[in-house]
Amino acid sequence: MSEHGKIPATVVTGFLGAGKTTLIRHLLETANGKRLALIINEFGDIGVDGEVLKACGSETCGEEDIVELANGCICCTVADDFVPTIETLLARDPQPDHIVIETSGLALPKPLVRAFAWPEIRTRLTVDGVVAVVDGPAVANGLFAEDPEAVQAQREADEALDHDSPLEEVFEDQVNCADLVIINKTDAMSDDSRSETTQDLRTRLRPSVKMIEASHAAVDADILLGLTAAAEDDLDARPSHHDGHHDHEHDDFDTFVVDLPSFEMPEQLTDRIEKLFEAHDILRLKGFAAIQGRDMRLLVQGVGTRLNTYFDRDWRSDETRTTRLVVIGLKGLDQPAIESILRG
Repeated sequence: MSEHGKIPATVVTGFLGAGKTTLIRHLLETANGKRLALIINEFGDIGVDGEVLKACGSETCGEEDIVELANGCICCTVADDFVPTIETLLARDPQPDHIVIETSGLALPKPLVRAFAWPEIRTRLTVDGVVAVVDGPAVANGLFAEDPEAVQAQREADEALDHDSPLEEVFEDQVNCADLVIINKTDAMSDDSRSETTQDLRTRLRPSVKMIEASHAAVDADILLGLTAAAEDDLDARPSHHDGHHDHEHDDFDTFVVDLPSFEMPEQLTDRIEKLFEAHDILRLKGFAAIQGRDMRLLVQGVGTRLNTYFDRDWRSDETRTTRLVVIGLKGLDQPAIESILRG
């Protein structure tokens, strides 16, 4: 409980592939018995991130404590999804000690924080802090710097770029709303690059915002929880491109699911994904795959041109051993061509 008797909630935000799920997984491992409830907001048709977290097996957070909102961006569905979900969690006995909310990479955090001022929630919950996870190498390479269309052009600079791009707005809204900014993947950065990126981000942030560097999103619970920010009470100090109108569209993005059979070897799939990254502007690809002869599921996560795979857990007896990938990119993706490459 917070000092006001309210249950604290932490909002974890960050762009695609920044490391939000890894951060939360580490948080669960270092929670020291604190009973946590998770709300996972998945932008896509299937809950890959939710499945990753359910596989972690933490005693502090069982499957019954993980709620997934798969009906689109959480900041667009506050009334329909988020408030009822919170009420359900608060009705549980025992109640959670802390609620952690992972937004999708495309969500604006401020409308979500604003929801904590709703009468149904305000007397019972407080926003302990907004944590923004930043992909350090991506920022250093210009993906989320001053040029708003750097992502669309895959870092190809253009002086005629449109500075009203929703991509830049999302990134800036996330760090502007944060109480703690985590520059992740610093192990993949040079000292000079890390220093320049840190200094650049500091100029964007409110003076009170804390900023730390991390590798593999390894930040312990005692750092992430207990910020006591009460963010819902100082929304005016958190500037947003969307102040004055609380809704927005994600029409600039396409997302679709590709179902595939099992593969003899992981390399068969990863080779196809690497070809896909070379041929198409993919922002994010994630999912899981079935490998013949292996009892474990292969987790697949790619952002930009970086691809990571590892076996995360055994297949459950009630699961169909199959391959399912979510592809996210800018509007106009050639879905048939992408599926053709993935199917080989």
